[in-house]
Amino acid sequence: MPDTLASRLAEIDERIAATAAASGRAPQEITRIVVTKFHPADLVRDLLALGVTEFGENRQQELTLKADEIGAARGIRWHFIGQAQTNKARAVRAAAQVVHSVDRDRLADALDAAAEEGDPALDVLLQVNLTDDPGRGGVAPADLERLAEHVSGCRTLRLRGLMAVAPLDEAPADTFARVARLSERLRAIDPDARWISAGMTGDFEEAIAAGATHLRIGSAITGPRPERG
Repeated sequence: MPDTLASRLAEIDERIAATAAASGRAPQEITRIVVTKFHPADLVRDLLALGVTEFGENRQQELTLKADEIGAARGIRWHFIGQAQTNKARAVRAAAQVVHSVDRDRLADALDAAAEEGDPALDVLLQVNLTDDPGRGGVAPADLERLAEHVSGCRTLRLRGLMAVAPLDEAPADTFARVARLSERLRAIDPDARWISAGMTGDFEEAIAAGATHLRIGSAITGPRPERG
């Protein structure tokens, strides 16, 4: 089979379905987010033509440009999955329907304050830092419940679950087992916070087996990122 965008998308979807079935889950439980970082808006259009509606971006400027250029086509949903600065909260909220990387009170407050009259609630996930490096994005696991309580008190935010990135020095299965336990703790605060955003190109099958509901997959579908000048 030729290596095309359509063939890569189909292969990933087949792997998602097979892994879900092997884990006793329905593929419909899993949302596949295509990460289009550094790719042009034309790639988003090509993916829309293939039925993709869930897209992820890491940088606010790129998210805003693509969301503006594409518009509200065919039920498209933008997921902001990168680290957000509080001074970019208004722009992030204007472009994204879901923010995966809430990791501190000030960011939650800034996203809440950025709501315009009549805006729908913004779906947010709490990013958890699974490393010992405080410089990495994410709330420390010990502070998860406290942050969840704070976000639950934000009038225009809807707490959906948590997000995590697997450390490079740990087996993905072990990482995602930890994430599943953290999800249980989060649901003790808010039973509706059931989303688990975990798993990328190299480890999404292990994430599915551990209960991930949202996968962030880039190059396995989009192909190599374009060279940047």
